[in-house]
Amino acid sequence: MTDPLPVSMPETLNLPVTSAPKRLPGWRLWLPLVFQAALIVTIPAQDAYTYVTGKTVVLQTIPVDPYDIMRGYSQTLRYTISQVDFLKKLPGGDRLTQSPLTDLYVVLQAPDKATNPPTSWKPVRVSVDRPTNLSANQIAIKGRYSSGQVLYGLESYYMPEDQRTQLNTTIQQTRQTPQAFVVETKIDATGNAVPVSLWVRDRNYRF
Repeated sequence: MTDPLPVSMPETLNLPVTSAPKRLPGWRLWLPLVFQAALIVTIPAQDAYTYVTGKTVVLQTIPVDPYDIMRGYSQTLRYTISQVDFLKKLPGGDRLTQSPLTDLYVVLQAPDKATNPPTSWKPVRVSVDRPTNLSANQIAIKGRYSSGQVLYGLESYYMPEDQRTQLNTTIQQTRQTPQAFVVETKIDATGNAVPVSLWVRDRNYRF
C-alpha cells in the first residue's frame, strides 16, 4: 500500500486591506432638503405678507380681444406699464435705453376719487432705484425688464372652475367689442405685487 501523496496547503493571499466607505456628514444630506423647503415656504409667505400689508392698486390692462384672455385654467394679461415704448415717455423712462438694466420701479398715482368699477392708477415716472418719500396717493411697483417688455409677476393667474365659467360667459357677452380689463392688486412697501381680482366691466372675479 502506497503512502498518500502529501497535500499542499494554499499560500495565504496577501490581499490589501480596504477600509469601510466613509459616511457622508449628516448635514450634506439634510441641508439641501432644508434649502428646498425654505424656498417653498418663503415664496407663499412673501405673497401673504404683500397681501396683508400691501396697498390696493388697480392696473390698466392692454385692450385685448376677449377670446385671448382665457388660456385653459389660467388667464394671461398684459398691462399698459408692461410696454417699454409707453414707459419711455414717462419721466425717467430714458433709462430704459441704457444697458444692462433688469430691475426697475414704476411710480403709480391713485385716481382723484373712488369709482365702481375701480379706475386704474396712473403711471407717473420710472426709477431704477426704489423710490422713497412718495406721497400718500402714490406707490412704486417693482418690475423686471425681459425680452423687450417689463414683467411684474402679475401676468398669469389660476382661476377656480366656477369663476372661470362665469368669466367665459361674460366674455361671450362682450365678444363683439374688444374689451379692456382692469386688475386689482396689492403692492407692498418694497414694490412686490400680488393679484387680487379681475374686473370685466362691472363684474368682479377674484383669483
